[in-house]
Order: sequence, then structure tokens, then C-alpha cells
Amino acid sequence: MPLSAPAAYLLDLDGTLYSGDAAIPGAADAVGRLRRGQVPFRLVTNTTSRSRRMLVDRLAGYGLIVGAEEIVTATVAGATLLRARGFSRVAPFVPSAALEDLGGLTLVGGTSDRPAGPAEAVVLGDLGERWTYALLQEAFDHLMAGATLVALSRDRYFRQGERLALDAGPFVAALEYAAGTQAEIAGKPSRAFFAAAVSGLNLALDRSIAMVGDDLWSDVEGAQRAGLQGWLVRTGKFREDVLRSASVRPDRVLESVAVLGW
Repeated sequence: MPLSAPAAYLLDLDGTLYSGDAAIPGAADAVGRLRRGQVPFRLVTNTTSRSRRMLVDRLAGYGLIVGAEEIVTATVAGATLLRARGFSRVAPFVPSAALEDLGGLTLVGGTSDRPAGPAEAVVLGDLGERWTYALLQEAFDHLMAGATLVALSRDRYFRQGERLALDAGPFVAALEYAAGTQAEIAGKPSRAFFAAAVSGLNLALDRSIAMVGDDLWSDVEGAQRAGLQGWLVRTGKFREDVLRSASVRPDRVLESVAVLGW
């Protein structure tokens, strides 16, 4: 039986609405059709290389005009989780551009350019090539002293130009292994992240909502485990051989986000 049209969408950013330094062809038109049809949506991302404010500007450059309140990032979700847990002193290991979204927290050491000191939690983002042994050692020291590990994502890889590049997940796994701990995940694929995104739409967390993205695990499987539909696009990091061999089965596979709203 064909699936009915979703009541709302959660749309991934990198690999779904844009890739590299260009919009996915038809992405702006698709978002425009959703607006004209008054179909609710939120843009959701595990990207921590930019603040939400910077993402608004980047999307505008691609012809995608959205407000900051329409974007749910892993960094913002991480700050919410940390405050809810009662943490105040946090060692951040995220790109400096994302630090502004960790408001309400006292940042120590890490990538904050502030003096190192005792931390109640360590928060990890996608530092990529900015990772150094010294930073990993500092994070490890905090964890061994009793700090809680909060990962903004544990995505395995992302599309970087013509290659796949390591994302935050491998570094999260390394610190989990070394410190004998388990990270709390703030971004996708955590159920809490999807719940937060849907709450802004005043809708229930159920299969009337479709998550559309290019990551089989964070986008598709994560959404399905949270009770949503998981739709996969054949753009960004998509690889046909990975889809064939994976146990995850998307509810739909789209050539690209450009087909939404038709």
C-alpha cells in the first residue's frame, strides 16, 4: 500500500539541501513548494562547523530563505541537554564558529580559547582536521576525572568534495573506548533530537512525519526508531552499494530533495 503524503517534513542540510559549496539542484524550489502548500517543516543538522546564525546566511546564499527558529542543530540540542542535566562547566571540542550556540554554559579549555580547568562534561563536535593528539588527550583527561561525554553526533562520514571524510563518530568511539564510557548523543540519531525538532511543529512524534536525508543511520534508521518515516536521497554521501548491503530499509528512496512537494 502506498504511503500517504506526510503531514510534515524534517529536512537534512548537508548532502540533502546542499553539497559542498552549492545547493542541490531544485532544493530551493522544493522548500518553496512546501511553504506555498503550508506543509510544516524543519531543517535539521548534525553539522557543528557553523552556528545556526551562520547557517541562515549560508542557506540564503543558495536561495533558501529560512529563519533561525526553523533550524534545529546538534549544537543547540547539545546545549539544551547539558543545561537539562544541570551541567554548567563544559569543555568544548567543537569548531569555534559553533561556540556561540553553547549559550548559558561556562566553557573551559578545549577549543574555547579559555583556560583549562575542571569540567563536568565534555562536548564533541565535528572538528575534522582540527583534531590533534593534544586535544584528544585533554578530552580523555576530563573523562578520566569523571566528566560526562556528550557527542553532538556520531555520524561516520560525510561528503567532502569528491571523497568521503571522517565525521565525529570515529573520534567519539575512540574516546569511549579509551575512557571506558558511553557518550550521550545530542543530535541525530537520538530520539530526543527528533522529538525536539517535531515539538517546534506542535505535532506528535509519529509516522505522519518524514525525515529526509542522505545518511542511512543518523537520518533514516534514527528517524524510524523514533517513530517517524525515514526517506533517503541519492545525493550527498549516498552510495548504492551501501544501501544494498545495509540492514536499514528506507521508507522511500528519492533521486533528490527536488521532488518534494509535487
